This record gives sequence, C-alpha cells and structure tokens, in this order.
Amino acid sequence: MLDTLRRTIQEVNRAPDLPRALSIIVSRVKQAMVVDVCSVYLLDSELDQIVLMATDGYNSDAVGEVRLRAGQGLVGLVARREEALNLDDASDHPAYVFTSKIGEEPFHGFLGVPIIQHRHVLGVLVVRQRERRRFAEQEETFLFTLAAQLAGAISHAGASGEINRLLQQSDESRYALKGASATPGAAVGVARVVYPMANLEAIPDRPVDDIDAEIAEFRAAVAAVERDMRSMSARMVDSLPVEDIALFDALILMLRSENLMGGTIEGIRAGNWAPGALRNTIAEHVDAFEDMEDPYLRERASDVRDLGRRILQHLQSIHPVARKFEPDTILVGEDVSASQLAEVPVNLLVGVVSARGSSASHVAIIARALGIPAVMGIDDLPVGRLDGQELVVDGYQSRVFVRPSQAIRNEFLRLQREEAELSTELQGLTRLASETRDGVRIPLYANTGLLTDITPSLRCGADGVGLYRTEIPFLIRDRFPSEEEQRRTYRQVLEAFAPAPVTVRTLDIGGDKMLPYFPVEEDNPFLGWRGIRISLDHPEIFLTQVRAILRANAGLNNLQLLLPMVSGVGEIDSAVGLIRRAHEELLDEGEELVYPKIGVMIEVPSAVYQIPAMAARVDFFSIGSNDLTQYLLAVDRNNSQVAELYDALHPSVLRAIHHVIQEAHAVERSVSVCGEMAGDPVAALLLLGMGVDSLSMSAAGLLRVKWVVRSFTQSQAQKLLDEVWELEEGSAIRALLNASLEAAGLGGLVHAGR
Repeated sequence: MLDTLRRTIQEVNRAPDLPRALSIIVSRVKQAMVVDVCSVYLLDSELDQIVLMATDGYNSDAVGEVRLRAGQGLVGLVARREEALNLDDASDHPAYVFTSKIGEEPFHGFLGVPIIQHRHVLGVLVVRQRERRRFAEQEETFLFTLAAQLAGAISHAGASGEINRLLQQSDESRYALKGASATPGAAVGVARVVYPMANLEAIPDRPVDDIDAEIAEFRAAVAAVERDMRSMSARMVDSLPVEDIALFDALILMLRSENLMGGTIEGIRAGNWAPGALRNTIAEHVDAFEDMEDPYLRERASDVRDLGRRILQHLQSIHPVARKFEPDTILVGEDVSASQLAEVPVNLLVGVVSARGSSASHVAIIARALGIPAVMGIDDLPVGRLDGQELVVDGYQSRVFVRPSQAIRNEFLRLQREEAELSTELQGLTRLASETRDGVRIPLYANTGLLTDITPSLRCGADGVGLYRTEIPFLIRDRFPSEEEQRRTYRQVLEAFAPAPVTVRTLDIGGDKMLPYFPVEEDNPFLGWRGIRISLDHPEIFLTQVRAILRANAGLNNLQLLLPMVSGVGEIDSAVGLIRRAHEELLDEGEELVYPKIGVMIEVPSAVYQIPAMAARVDFFSIGSNDLTQYLLAVDRNNSQVAELYDALHPSVLRAIHHVIQEAHAVERSVSVCGEMAGDPVAALLLLGMGVDSLSMSAAGLLRVKWVVRSFTQSQAQKLLDEVWELEEGSAIRALLNASLEAAGLGGLVHAGR
C-alpha cells in the first residue's frame, strides 16, 4: 500500500485542476482497497454544506448535486468530529441518512476519514462495501494516511485549476489566494516573478518574441550539455568500469531524444520561452519515470532532472535573467529574498507576494520598512502562471486577487487613497515631540538597512536610528564588501542623522538571511549558526566590519554598537574583546576615534534571565521581539504551517519583555524594543505601559505610533497593562487594545495591527 500511496500522491500533485485530482483519488483508492465505492465530499463553507465532488461506484450524475447540511449524515458526522468512522453496516447508525440520488441502497460497509489542512476540514474521503463488514485496521490507517497527505494536494489542485480557468478566459474574477500572514496595506499592480538560477521548478511561463532565435538558443544549450557529458565521460574513463561509463552514453542518448528535444521545441513554437518549455518537458519525463514499476528505471527520474538543470544553466548563461522592472511592480516568488527585493527600484515596487515566509520574515520586515504591502505564506501560489498578470495585494486580510474585477480594483484603489490621506494627516505630527499626555518622553527611532530608508526616516521625524541592519549591504552584493566600502555606507547613515544617535547592529546573517557567496547548510538554521556566532567564528569578517563602523564614526560620535543573537555572557566578553582590539589598532594607526556605547539584543530566551550579568558588560539593551517571539513560542516565523501560532501579544512574550525592562531598570540600563512590535500601534500602547525607554520601527509606522503615544498618558497605558495580565490569549489582548484605540478616536490605526 505504501507504493500505492506514493503513486497516488504523485498523480494528484500533477493534476491540472481539482476535478481531475479528485477523479484520480477515487479511482486509485477503489482499486487499491478493492472496495465497491470510493467518494470524496468537499466542504462548501459559504453555504455550510458538504458536497459530493467525485465518486467511483456511485451514480456519477450525482456529483455536484448531492449536498448535505454541515453535520448531516455519516459524512457530516466525520467532518464534525474530525475523526474516522468505521461501520460494518452504515444504515444501523442513528446518524445515517439515505440518499437515493447516488444509488447507495446496496451498500453496507462504511469507512470515512476527514481531509484536514491547517486545522480546517476540507472534506471527507469515503469508501463503501456491499457486504456487511468492518474495515480492517490496516485499511483504516491507509485511508487516514492518504487523506492527511492529500489535503495539501487537493487545496493546491483547486487553486491551480481556478488560476488556469482565469488565465484561459478573458473575464475578470473575484478569486483570491489566501496567505498565512501579511504586512498592512493595499496595492494594485502587475506581477513580476523572480526565481533562483538553475531551478526548473521555479521558472515562470513567459511569451517568446522570436521563436526561431529561442529554438536556436535551446539547441545551443543542449549541444553545450552534450559536450560537458562527453568531457566528463573522457575524464572518468580510467577511473570507472565500462558498464558505469556507459551511463554517460545513456544520458547523451536521452539528451538527444526526440521526446526531450521535440517536446521542448514544440512548447517554444506554442509561444512559451525556452526555460518554460523545458520545464514542462522535463516534468513530463520525470513523471513518466516515477510511474514505472522497475525501481532502477524509477531512479532515472533524478538523471532527467539533472539534465534539465544543466540545460537551464546554459540557457541562462546564453540568455541571462532580465532585471528590468516596470512601474507598479508586484514582486512574486516561491521564496522572495531580501536581495531580490533590493534589486527593484523603490519607486517602481508596490507589493510583494511570496509562497513562503511570514510577516516576521526578513523580506517582510524590509517591505514594511518601505511602506510596501506584502502577503506571505501562500501554500497554493501558482508562481509559474502569474508573471505579467494584474494582481491586487490585500495586506490587511492576507489575500491576493488574480485578475481582479473592476469593482475589486476600485475598492483597493480607494483604500490606497485613504492610506495616503491618513499619512498626510499624520505629517502634522512630524515636528512634535513623542511625548505622552502626562509628559513622559518616549523617543521613536527608525529601523533602516537600505540607504533609501534615510530620507523617509528623516521626513517622519525619527529621533535617530534604533537599528541599522548592516547585513543588507552584504545581501545585495556577490562578495563580501571591503572595509572601505562598508565605511562609506555606514558614514552616510551616521552623517544623515548626526547628532542624533545611530545604533548599528553588527552582521546578523543566518536563519532566513543567507549570503549567496557564504552558504550555510543546516537542517535547522534558526537554531544554528547565525548572528554573533558566525562573527565570533570568523573574527576576520567581524574585525573588518567593526573597523569600518568605528572609522565611519570619526568626528560624529553618534554611534552605538549592537550585538545580535547573544545567548550568554561569554559571547559578550569575546565580542567586546574584538571591538577593543579593533579600536586600539585604529588608534595605533593614527585614527582619532571615540569608543562607542555597546548594547546587546535580547532575542534568545536565555538572555532574558541574564540581564544583571549582561548589564555589567554593556551599556544598553534592545529587545528584538521578532526572534524572541519565535523562540519563546517555538514557532518558525517563516513556516506557513505554523504562522497562526506566531503572536507577539502572547501572554508569555509580554511577560518576558516586561521582565527584561524591570531587570534592566533595576541596574540602571535603558531598554528599547526594535522588533515589529514597536511599529504596531496596538503593541506600542502596551510597551508604553511597561515603561520601555524607546521604540524603534520602520519609517512607515513611526507617525502612527507617535499618534498613540501623544493620545494616552502613561498611567492609562499602565492600567491597560494591568487588565492585560488577566487575559490568557493573544487574540483577547489584541481585541482589548483595539477597543482602547477606538475609544480614544484612533480607529484608523487598528488596520496597522497584525
């Protein structure tokens, strides 16, 4: 049955639409389990009904016609209980409902299992037997396993089929793709798909202008791969036996085959560019090999994939990936990276859509800093079909509309105007102090990483920079920047804000911020080699950066240094030792430099409970709420499967932050919050009640937070905090705080929350 399971899942994943996927399921399950009927019912959430969507064994005319109320009948019972139901005679069960349309009268044995994805019941998978019998335990577990694994494939097939329908028809649609999380805002624009090099699966469809030239480039790429294969064969002839060398000849024959060559050329003639046509041909060949009974032949699928990647590499060297962007670009990808986002001119970028990631991922943070809406974690995103399509990005409800109707387009254009009007109204706060109604001053700093952030940060009246992310200049290059290149970059930031303080965080790579020229391969990167750990293991990189930062501060003296991902005092001692060494070396070289204040980011749970010991070594603390939330809740913030569990207002997160503030103040050390919490008006109200010394956020959120600070007294915020301690769920806490903003006349800020 394991082989049947594998084959069925592969076939369903290849299905072009939902009806075909469901047809495959019922046919394969009926055959594998040797039953009389297999059916799939799906939930229609709008009508609150369960609908027969596919069957092999019942009356096929009943498909789409048989509808049960939610919870009705045995199928409804399975969906409501979210557990399997195994009966030797269905009609004996009190919940049984006879349905004449499907012709079920002769059947007795019943086994139904729920199809569930992300806690939501999608439907029910049912098998029936004519005779009275209870299905065996092995049969039940097989069907249960199949349903669990098919949930994602069914969801994806439904989305893909809907997208295919949209792209084949000229009419507009209300269809929306749902993301796991988002950054606030609305955008209307045109999709531009970005993808990593030599990744066939990520290649989008694109129209071809010159078919003959495209075919010639494809033939040249194939010829280049053949030369490579012959060269490899010649190099290995003295090292491998004859039968193994013959494998290279087999690959060359495969490369020259009419199926591979002819199939791709046919795709190009049909109007797709060579990489897209190649992707389709390779996928067909891989599917064919994976369906073979012989294990040896099945393994040849990996050879086909390798040939496809090699051809693509040559195609991309002949025909490099274009980096041209048009106005109103919406960046779309399987996993949009910070470097890909940084390649788009800010004045042309209006939105970001990514199949992976969350609102707390690095690319989402940068998007928010630029004031650009983003929707992350769309499991069913058909990336390859979206290039050049008009999209609406709804960052408020984590939705993306494909080919939106005129009504939807107009509604989101209206939202954009309202956002712009609110921003214009808030400009009046720019020159006013960030001070509560009872006179408590709360400096608001900007988070930056791109030089293009400087002007917006200055315009919104930031009191300085609370977090300068030095990894971004590293991410947008194809090599490590030199000390002088770094110095010039840091100098621009320090000069722009002088004499206001600028907190520069040392290199924080790893996790979801990988340098293409410094790969880190780990099974669990967020718990691995990142932040200060890499810096201490590579002192040559750290010392070069620290020297550049210290030199950039010459004559300005507004620098503060911040160390990321610190989990213990030993790391502080080692890092401070290197900083002192760099400072002394520069003094010996004749530089006149002031030794800066040094702070530590509190983002690892172990650091929360070492504040007094750390305070003896550093001058200030900065709470990185994004990672602290991630680690306290054991939630990978880039994993769409658990994105709903990531909540910075979780009571445990709030208590940890409050503990840090109290402990730091007890030893006369200041505390800033520089994570996304700081820019959330709702969360900022709580932080104000906790007594935080300053907040640092993206320029896009600064005036909204200032409006909150100036609308409350600190004592009001403290009373709210006392109420919050009585609550046990993050959702309840957010509801209370949203109501407080509404009551204070700040209802327009509620959308700026999560």
